[in-house]
Amino acid sequence: MGEIVEETNRYASDLQEREIKGKLVKWVPTNIPEMYKFLVSVLLMGVIKKTSLRDYWSTDPMLLTPFFRSLFSQDRFLLLLRCLHFANNATAVSNDPLKKIRNIFTALTSSFRRIFVPYRDLCVDESLMKWKGRLAFRQFIPSKRHRFGVKFFVLCDVLTGYVEDMIIYTGSTTDIQHYPGLGISGSVVMTLLAPYLRKCHVLYVDNWYSSPTLFQHLLSLGTGACGTVRANRKGKPKFTCKMKKGEVEFEENGSQLAVKWHDKRDVHVLTTVHPTGMAATGKLDHITGQPRMKPVCVLEYNKKMGAVDKADMMTGFHECARKSTKWYKKIFFHVLDTVLLNSHIVYRQITGKEITSLQFRTNPMRGLLEEYSTLRCPAKGGRPALDTPLRLTARHFPSEVPQTTSQGSKTRRHCKVCLSSTRKGKQRRLTKHMCVPCNTPLCAVPCFEEYHTLKNY
Repeated sequence: MGEIVEETNRYASDLQEREIKGKLVKWVPTNIPEMYKFLVSVLLMGVIKKTSLRDYWSTDPMLLTPFFRSLFSQDRFLLLLRCLHFANNATAVSNDPLKKIRNIFTALTSSFRRIFVPYRDLCVDESLMKWKGRLAFRQFIPSKRHRFGVKFFVLCDVLTGYVEDMIIYTGSTTDIQHYPGLGISGSVVMTLLAPYLRKCHVLYVDNWYSSPTLFQHLLSLGTGACGTVRANRKGKPKFTCKMKKGEVEFEENGSQLAVKWHDKRDVHVLTTVHPTGMAATGKLDHITGQPRMKPVCVLEYNKKMGAVDKADMMTGFHECARKSTKWYKKIFFHVLDTVLLNSHIVYRQITGKEITSLQFRTNPMRGLLEEYSTLRCPAKGGRPALDTPLRLTARHFPSEVPQTTSQGSKTRRHCKVCLSSTRKGKQRRLTKHMCVPCNTPLCAVPCFEEYHTLKNY
């Protein structure tokens, strides 16, 4: 957090030197408590969804959320969001595509590995963060929901869904260690699995990663593997060309088992940890009424391959990442959502308590505000609140303005109708009556009737 504050202040001062007029002229250096408060505001926006950032400071009674106003003024929040920065542009490596986010991303992902020791089953898959702006390493994946975005290679613990590690794909400069004979996909797997080799883990992958060469290399390092595999993958055994629905064929290739099973289409699976044989799925065939059977490796693969997709789904419920013109800010907020997901999983593992993601998210936000924040005083004057929609429909009765210690029983307030009519030549007046539901002081006659009956009083 200290590094983020330092780089944000440096970046803001650089912008301030180039900007003669505008909001940055009033820039005041930020600090760690304010930055924590800023992050709480961003996380809270993932829970309270609105179409625009400015709607969080709207004075419209139908959109009003006064808590954001008590944390920040609108201008200060937008200024912090604009100046948010994570690296020194002067000293960053020029040919590094992730130089804007490298330090923060590396620090967070290394903490993932340090805090949680995974169970036996692991899963490697791709995740796509939505991004449609201009970016050299933006990817197009038709099978993903967003299709366009920044691609992550993600390692997950199958049992809990904990994200152990992440690698951002940047093309030929991707942060992976290249292994001869394994290709790009195999090198990605080996880089992610490096801290967990020789520990009897079992890896589940899809057909982009699977190959007999990779599985044999993992087996020599004490790690099992299972995954769908492409039919034309080099080194894979040959099978019967055509099969009927439900038919299965097993071929052993040394310590590996290759399976071809015809369901709606041919399914090819490669495994080093599962035996031959079929297992019941717990469902009945709707035509024959017999229990439906699948190969053991297919059944296990279906159960354990969706950990990364589930992590994406969980972070998508309350994601704080919003549309931005800076790709590195979007990545930072995306990783921040992953941090909260992992924190939630660790909390459940330690305490054994089952609480919802929404309940867990509010707890650290509340704790950070208690430690680092003091509510700001509301600004005096400024733009008045918009008209309440219940002014002309609900039931209203006049009552007296509450007494104050200074004025006692002679408490008076300016009538809102008279105050808004001064432009028309009317004199504004003090009144001792008000409408409590509207929280509006009004003269008993005729302003009370005009305020609750006329559209434009």
